[in-house]
Amino acid sequence: MLVLAAESSCDETAVALVEDGRVLSSAVYSQVARHAPFGGIVPDIAARMHIETVAEVARRAFEEAERTPDQVDAVAATYAPGLVNCLVVGLSWARAFAVARGLPFLAVDHLEAHVYGCLMSPLGDPLDPDKVELPLVALLVSGGHTAIYRYEGPGRMTRLARTVDDAAGEAFDKVAVLLGLGYPGGPEIERAAREGDPKAFDFPRGRIKRRPLDFSFSGLKTAVLYATRGQNKKRDDPLLPGLSIPDVAASFQESVCRTLIDHAVKATLEQDVATLALAGGVARNGRLRELALAAGDKKGLDIVLCEPAYCTDNAAMIGGLACARLAGGEAPDRGQLALGASSKSQVG
Repeated sequence: MLVLAAESSCDETAVALVEDGRVLSSAVYSQVARHAPFGGIVPDIAARMHIETVAEVARRAFEEAERTPDQVDAVAATYAPGLVNCLVVGLSWARAFAVARGLPFLAVDHLEAHVYGCLMSPLGDPLDPDKVELPLVALLVSGGHTAIYRYEGPGRMTRLARTVDDAAGEAFDKVAVLLGLGYPGGPEIERAAREGDPKAFDFPRGRIKRRPLDFSFSGLKTAVLYATRGQNKKRDDPLLPGLSIPDVAASFQESVCRTLIDHAVKATLEQDVATLALAGGVARNGRLRELALAAGDKKGLDIVLCEPAYCTDNAAMIGGLACARLAGGEAPDRGQLALGASSKSQVG
């Protein structure tokens, strides 16, 4: 079964071909350079760039997979959650492809696909059904989402915790702006942190009363603002003289990563499962991965680190999940063609 998949939920235009769970190609066009001058994603620009690039990205995917459109057996695309005007582009393109050829179509939830990506093999390798033991607990952390889920397989995902304000990746972006670093903020802060002392600043770790697994990063952002400008100062005030940007970056990163792992490990133990998986763009962070592996050793948990190529937004994870659903006996109906783009996930 050869599945053509499309993903356009935010600022990556992605098309992939996945055959029986094996990723044959994963073509991605990143818009980072286009949005960098604004310090964040401009939805209208992102949607327009999806329109301009999706055909070329699809051509690349077919070329890399050494397949033709006539060989496709089914089509899948992200329908939620994301920026609606961006989702519409990939969703409409994929539906048109399916309808024109009379192919079954599957609408895929972006968040479940991120978690399913932890079960997938690297590009070109066959799917290993024994790679990961289910059920598992997944820490899904990105620029738009920070949550913990229990995952038992396709269509069986329950949210255990979430952020009550900013996503972790969004906090990285905003703190990078405070420090005068580039965009996206995650890689920039990680790079600066390598030269810093993670104990230089005792930044807080947000806790929610009576909701011990949930996250909050707004207080941490304020703490960084005051540490870099002075108490009750504004973000456009000058940095304090002699301030060490690497020390601030390292201390901020340590606070975020330890909070994420502490909550995820607690959730995993409470769920009485053996596996904790890390998914989403922030899951590429080296310090986060180090802390996860160390916590796994200490608590006797199997730690699954999503392949870096499947952490950031991509269509391979969309196609992989679609393949799993088809292999599980799902028979796509025309109702999925009618599903509209949505900013909210229906999972959990």
